[in-house]
Amino acid sequence: MHQLGEIAISRVVESEGPFVDVFGFLPDAQKDVIEANRDWLMPRYIDPESMMIILNIQSYILRTPRHTILVDACVGNHKTRPGRPMFDQLNTPYLADLEAAGVKPEEVDYVLCTHLHVDHVGWNTQLIDGRWVPTFPNAKYVFARTEHDFWEQRHKDGSEGPVPNVYDDSVLPVVEAGQAVLVESDHELDHGISLEPAPGHTPGNIVLNLSSGGSDAVLTGDVMHHPLQLVRPEWSSRACEDHIQSAKTRRALIERYADTDTLIAPAHFASPTMGHIIRRGDNFGFRLLGEE
Repeated sequence: MHQLGEIAISRVVESEGPFVDVFGFLPDAQKDVIEANRDWLMPRYIDPESMMIILNIQSYILRTPRHTILVDACVGNHKTRPGRPMFDQLNTPYLADLEAAGVKPEEVDYVLCTHLHVDHVGWNTQLIDGRWVPTFPNAKYVFARTEHDFWEQRHKDGSEGPVPNVYDDSVLPVVEAGQAVLVESDHELDHGISLEPAPGHTPGNIVLNLSSGGSDAVLTGDVMHHPLQLVRPEWSSRACEDHIQSAKTRRALIERYADTDTLIAPAHFASPTMGHIIRRGDNFGFRLLGEE
């Protein structure tokens, strides 16, 4: 756990490991650039034997004096994901791990999804007696309106892409239960916790800015999937809806926070995940929290 003023930040990891080939996930990746950064990318972030990138599927837990907030809800259990075999029909101890971190589902006040991809919404719901029901019974589920409406329309016209039914089993049940709250992309969720639009990966993608006790942090969601994108911000992932806008948003964020005290909390960087963006010559790198 990391204490940022009055905000306690912790993580619950659903799964972590070498998920996908680096050149498959980052289509523009170049072997010589990877080799030139081998000293800090391997083996923590890239497996040197298989060239698979290490990814972390996790939620952040924010505890303030007023609220308990879960940010991004991973993949979830028992969900049919034929387009992504690594996510298909999982059965992980996520809820037990959440409770071990000191949070019971009924204690969560807000669930915030930075965007509505398969690996960020899964635990929004769980399967009970054959029905998908909200996992967090007392929570308000906060979605950026632009993001929600984009995926709602995709669901209606059947164009969700390689992972269909995500909206149907992980978002719609929350809406139908009356627990969804659609907000603008600059909404203030709690004192010192506010959304900021970060389009590109998806149209309504957001980052979450934290400020408390004179310290700042940003939960970057999928603006960056992997530290290699610090070396080459123009390398967008295959999961990005708009590769050009994604790269612009990513570079702006990197340049904004490089060599500052703002803590960076990415969604998918390998554990222990959080750290600071640093300049490395003409490029950028990442220094893990505690290794400064």
